Amino acid sequence: MTDNKMSYSQQQQSFLGDNFLLENDYAATLYHDYAKSMPIIDYHCHLPPQDIAHNRQFANLTEAWLAGDHYKWRAMRTNGVSEHYITGEARHEEKFEAWASTVPYTLRNPLYHWTHLELKRYFGIGQLLTAANAQQVYEACNAQLSKDECRVRGLLAKMRVEVVCTTDDPVDDLAAHKVIADSDLELKVLPTFRPDKALLVQQPGWKAYIRKLGAAAGLDITSFDSLCAALQERADYFHAHGARLADHGLNQLPFASDAPAKADQVLQKALAGQPVSQEEAWAYQSAVLIELGKMYHAKDWAQQFHLGALRNNNARLFAQLGPDTGFDSIGDFSQAKALSRHLDALDRTDQLPKTILYNLNPADNAVFATMVGNFNDGSQAGKVQYGSAWWFLDQLDGMEQQINTLSNMGLLSRFVGMLTDSRSFLSYPRHEYFRRLLCNIFGSDIQRGRLPADLPWIGQVIQDICYHNAKRYFDF
Repeated sequence: MTDNKMSYSQQQQSFLGDNFLLENDYAATLYHDYAKSMPIIDYHCHLPPQDIAHNRQFANLTEAWLAGDHYKWRAMRTNGVSEHYITGEARHEEKFEAWASTVPYTLRNPLYHWTHLELKRYFGIGQLLTAANAQQVYEACNAQLSKDECRVRGLLAKMRVEVVCTTDDPVDDLAAHKVIADSDLELKVLPTFRPDKALLVQQPGWKAYIRKLGAAAGLDITSFDSLCAALQERADYFHAHGARLADHGLNQLPFASDAPAKADQVLQKALAGQPVSQEEAWAYQSAVLIELGKMYHAKDWAQQFHLGALRNNNARLFAQLGPDTGFDSIGDFSQAKALSRHLDALDRTDQLPKTILYNLNPADNAVFATMVGNFNDGSQAGKVQYGSAWWFLDQLDGMEQQINTLSNMGLLSRFVGMLTDSRSFLSYPRHEYFRRLLCNIFGSDIQRGRLPADLPWIGQVIQDICYHNAKRYFDF
């Protein structure tokens, strides 16, 4: 144990104390001596790059903390808060008071931990947030947010963030990324290629999107070949601006053995405004994803697949508020067979890129953890990864299950670790949350005699998971 820290046995365990989530001396030592000070590589998030480019200063805590946060919105609705105080026209102070009134009722939801970690780490506020102190907390945080050091770049620096990978559409001109690249900012902010809209051939807006994609690439998309050429041009453009990852958010990964033969026919049909069947859409999507995988492999990118969300379940509120407003849930889609065949189709020609698989349904944990082992070929450590606990699973139980499943069926020591997957600049204490849990798992195993008390080696493994593995894997 470091000299300036009391041992676990000496310190009374307290909420958000130094040894929060750390249940013995081994866990405390691993966290404080090895994990705590590691920089953060946030290789997947939804932060707006323009806010970093222009070093945005938030007008108030509601703007910084509640806007766009559908985790909080779901909790508020469940607590009986009117939409007027969530996404409606209520004043910023009223929205914050509605959230503060909800927080005490989030006990045992990860929001309770995240809320108080964020208040403490960013603003030094150790009080429990309630309706009674909402105004006091709001004013104290607003006073800090008005300072230059609490602009967006300062918030990132405070959390020791080294790399941020945003999520960007292929038609984006990446203007914000250019501004950042031309600045003196040491933080790397890199785009991620997210071509989902090109795949959604059954969606009403697909044809208009294809026209935008063609315009961005300087091509007229009239065939499957010209579609692939446009995607290639945009991938080249993204690569030139620092992109090293692609991402896909799908219900399930499509695969059709006859996809190459059908793809052009389906595209022509959709361009002509004719309805496309589910079977045809599956074939088209399969063909596009195979071609994209080959592009990613040629560029040494990592491709990510976020699979299993059932989105926009509430038709009435989706019509009123749009997507990403808190009406998505876990789906029970079949995953294994098509996923296997897709990865194998790329591997057959040795064109399978680095790949990270994320599942939303916890019933698929073992499926995904064993699938990655099928395609790790020794060409690099952890080439195909079972990704971190995602979305609804991004909480203590979900992260522990992901870590244990990966440990049992793969190599946790080669895991590229945590990401925020967030739209908020105040979400980075989630890395601390993950690191504390990780150290507690290892510490508990040492305490039980399941692992040797070789703290230097286990500490190195923890540092690898927290930082070094991602740094080597992505090679930004």
